Amino acid sequence: MTTQNSKLTPQKSKPQTKGNRSLYLGGVIVLLIAITPFIFYAYESFPNDTKVWETSYFTFETAYFSINSYVWFLVSKIVPLYLLLLWFFTCKHWWHWIILVPIAMYSFQLWAVINQNTSPDEIELIYILPLMMIIVPLVYLIRAKLFSKIRGNDLAQFEEELGRKQTIWEQITDLFR
Repeated sequence: MTTQNSKLTPQKSKPQTKGNRSLYLGGVIVLLIAITPFIFYAYESFPNDTKVWETSYFTFETAYFSINSYVWFLVSKIVPLYLLLLWFFTCKHWWHWIILVPIAMYSFQLWAVINQNTSPDEIELIYILPLMMIIVPLVYLIRAKLFSKIRGNDLAQFEEELGRKQTIWEQITDLFR
C-alpha cells in the first residue's frame, strides 16, 4: 500500500518581494509622517533669549527676535513642505501635479526664512503666479481629457464648448459638472 505522502512533493513558496517591499515602504512613509510633531517642536530646544547662538563649532546670528523664533519660522515652513513632498511623491491620482503649487509656495517662504527676510510671506505670490499659470491650465486640460473619455465626448465637441461664449456663472457651473 502506497501512502499519499510519497506522492506529495514539497512546494517551494515564492517570497513575496513586491508585497514585502510595498509593506516596508509604507511603514517607512508612516514613520516619516509620525515623526513630524517631533520635528516641528524641535524649535523649543533652541535658545529663547538671544539673537546670537555660539557653540564650539559655529556662531549663528539671526535677524529675527531670537534663535528660537528663527527656528520656529524655519520648521513652520519645513514641516508642511516635507508633508506636501511626501504626498506628491506617493500620490497616484491624476491631479497630484496641482500639489506643486503649495510646494512652490512653501519653498519660496522657506527660502525667505533662510535668507532671513523678516517678512517671509509677502513676495512669494509674485513668483508663484507664473507657475500657477502653467500648472493650473495643464491640470484642467488633463481633467477635461479624462472626463471626455469617460463621457464619450469627442475633442471637436470639447473645442466647441470652449469656444462658446458663456456668462461667468455658466463657466463656474461647468467646472463642477
